[in-house]
Amino acid sequence: MQTEWLEWTGVQADQAVASRRIADDYAIKIESGELEPGARLPSERPLAESYGVARNTVKAAMRLLSEAGMVDIHHGKGVFVRTAEPLIRLGSDRYSRRHRGSSPFLLECERAGKRGRFEVLSIGEVPAPADVAARLQLDEGAPVLRRENVFWADEDPVYRVTTYIPWSIAEGTGLLEVDIPHSGGIHGILEDQGYAMARLDDFATSRMATRAEMAALRLGPGVPVLDLHHISLRADEVPYELTRFVMRGDMSALSYNVPVE
Repeated sequence: MQTEWLEWTGVQADQAVASRRIADDYAIKIESGELEPGARLPSERPLAESYGVARNTVKAAMRLLSEAGMVDIHHGKGVFVRTAEPLIRLGSDRYSRRHRGSSPFLLECERAGKRGRFEVLSIGEVPAPADVAARLQLDEGAPVLRRENVFWADEDPVYRVTTYIPWSIAEGTGLLEVDIPHSGGIHGILEDQGYAMARLDDFATSRMATRAEMAALRLGPGVPVLDLHHISLRADEVPYELTRFVMRGDMSALSYNVPVE
């Protein structure tokens, strides 16, 4: 454990050992529940006096806890135990036609008592990347529509979303507009084009965020992302939409309640 902590800091060895000891003590308090989510840790001065160390050593300890994803450092306010408020993605009925009056994301926000909104980053025709072409059964480089968005819940950006649809389906439709001109959203337009979802194929992994994703989702150190690839298929097994959801790990959860075949 000591080696792991030391690799995360550039401080001198003696200071690193002291900062690791402080970080370990507070990691135990957080993991045991003694310090609950949202609790404020003692400030630098009393911690430094309590442990008999310099304030820089305390700063290094707080960085260790932050990089481990256990606390949030708010400059000028203090250090707080990270609060997990997951927005639950409901896999079992997310795309049900009975919800066509609103987007699945907005419904999930509503269920969580949050206000959802979308920020459109780009819309346009691009050559299909190799992995997208393979999953949509297209030739590599075939034209596809790419829509890039950030999904917000209240004041938090929670998903970085990229959707790919074959250009032969999307061309000339409302899918190219910033505000989707259909009460059923993207999937309403696709159904009008003869592409009704009969099955979905989702695959999710967890990983650390890229620098671009950290910026788009306002991620602090140590926060991973869920990288979920969703494919929509017709009844004849034709795939017609691939959407990649990069979801911040401290605010996202998946819930699937489906029959066992």
